[in-house]
Amino acid sequence: MTNILQDLEYRGIIYQTANREELEKKLENERVTLYIGFDPTADSLHIGHLLPILTLRRFQQAGHLPIALVGGGTGMIGDPSGRSTERVLNSVEVVQGFTETIRNQLSRFLDFSENRENPARIVNNYDWLGSISLIEFLRDIGKNFTVNYMLAKDSVDSRMANGISFTEFSYMIMQAYDFYQLNERMGCSLQLGGSDQWGNITAGLDLISKQSGNQVFGITMPLITKSDGTKFGKSAGNAVWLDPEKTSPYQFYQFWVNTDDLDVIKFLKYFTFLPAEEITRLEAAVSSEPEKREAQKVLAAEMTKLVHGEGALESAIRITQALFSGSVNELSKAEVEEAFKDVPSTTINDPEMALTDLLLEVKAAPSKRQARQDIESGAVTVNGTKVTRVEAKASELGRIGDVYLILRRGKKNYFLVRFTE
Repeated sequence: MTNILQDLEYRGIIYQTANREELEKKLENERVTLYIGFDPTADSLHIGHLLPILTLRRFQQAGHLPIALVGGGTGMIGDPSGRSTERVLNSVEVVQGFTETIRNQLSRFLDFSENRENPARIVNNYDWLGSISLIEFLRDIGKNFTVNYMLAKDSVDSRMANGISFTEFSYMIMQAYDFYQLNERMGCSLQLGGSDQWGNITAGLDLISKQSGNQVFGITMPLITKSDGTKFGKSAGNAVWLDPEKTSPYQFYQFWVNTDDLDVIKFLKYFTFLPAEEITRLEAAVSSEPEKREAQKVLAAEMTKLVHGEGALESAIRITQALFSGSVNELSKAEVEEAFKDVPSTTINDPEMALTDLLLEVKAAPSKRQARQDIESGAVTVNGTKVTRVEAKASELGRIGDVYLILRRGKKNYFLVRFTE
């Protein structure tokens, strides 16, 4: 067994630990079963989930037995932790659909192969929460929690000013019961979660101690913040998803490439599996040659390859280089669709349309006169080539994949024209 706690501390991943000394001994001497819960509240995980997912992966690589718990039951209730308002409750069918998606996404990061010594496992807490009766739950589990005990937990106390429903108030007991069930069924003795989960985790420790007397452990990880104070995991105000249909590999790559110098080393420690020596070298490069952004490029490459694969990384780099050099004509049809997903676009069915009219159609120019001036002055490129002939027509300009024209006005204003096939 490798010293997993030492590695986690170097990477800044440990925030709080329950029963630390005993846990260290246990991890050094035996294979530990541990779990993290993922509530299905959307049809994809996002990069805010990466730290817990990759921490499970680190434990598996260190020889331990990770369990990914998908909250098919708790996902229908809603965790009040880290929120100021009540969650919108989803139907059973919606949560079941989310649950299946999460199962598939987790398999990218954890090895569930039964032929390895320590395969990862996925469980769904609906398996036990969905069948327990209210009377049984209140009598056998609820009796272990006083209201005063629950009110003292940050996850509940922080919500008292705005009000908290009994539904979300009960979430802590349900998560504690998850830990108890996993301890009884699978010998799970360690729960991990974000720092906002500390109250829920320690509730599980207390419940197991009362019900069976078993010693169990807890670790929380820091909630990730950026140096400028903005929330980690957002790009242009939107979540950065692990689903390539929601956040393309190119957009995903760009998110990491644009990491601030003040954050990049922290993120390399959190999210990559690079050794300490390489991270130290990159840290020195940030100080000595920040303009090269080597650390950011390494971070983006490592994360894109990990989440989307080698082929997606190569495509993201190719798109990045093409946009930087202006040689967008080298992109494939699929890469054009990915790179220009969010730029102004229009569909045209007239292959003989004049370039001036195309510029008007995509709103790259406010008038025909301005369009002519822009073309004559060399401010317009089509598929990476400068066009200065005012009378040029679409049919003369060539299309990428027989479908696309990429117009650029000035240095950074891109527009996409799609011709009907």
